[in-house]
Amino acid sequence: MTIYVGNLSYQATEADLKSVFADYGEVKRVVLPTDRETGRLRGFAFVDMMDDSQEDKAVTELDGAEWMGRQLRVNKAKPREDNRREDNRRGSWG
Repeated sequence: MTIYVGNLSYQATEADLKSVFADYGEVKRVVLPTDRETGRLRGFAFVDMMDDSQEDKAVTELDGAEWMGRQLRVNKAKPREDNRREDNRRGSWG
């Protein structure tokens, strides 16, 4: 499972997030997406932990918590959808 962390401060770093989530278990990976044009953080992150039960506890306890002056939105990340449809690759005639 991957955890989505929204409403992040633009000053948050990978080390900051690892530190917060380390209270719940071992952090495997933190991804802080940036804007392609400006290079600025986009205000959300994805966190992967070693164990699903640790992730569940982190989601439960951190969702709605105030951190760095903002109220976090923390939940299970939804799978990324592929916007390209099979029909579009073959043409509309089928």
